[in-house]
Amino acid sequence: GCELTASTKSYTFQVDEEDDSDHILALSVVCLTDGAKDECNVVEVVGRNHENQEIAVPVANLKLSCQPLLSLDNFKLQPPVTFRLAAGSGPVHLAGWHQI
Repeated sequence: GCELTASTKSYTFQVDEEDDSDHILALSVVCLTDGAKDECNVVEVVGRNHENQEIAVPVANLKLSCQPLLSLDNFKLQPPVTFRLAAGSGPVHLAGWHQI
């Protein structure tokens, strides 16, 4: 897992380029943690499309008073992938698993 905050707005998960194994990162939960304000916290996933162009897709919009947690049911991503806090100050915790 990782935590996104006002001071740490992004986290990149990557694997060794020399490793030719198939890697999957499955994102299961995105949630606000202690100290979060009642503001919209938007988390984006930044990756590359089939033309190797960077794309950013919002995957969660959390607010303490109405939706502090989102279950993503093991949303599968292929590394490298970056998680970015596009709006809000967090802290937002992301949890998942890495399968090789």
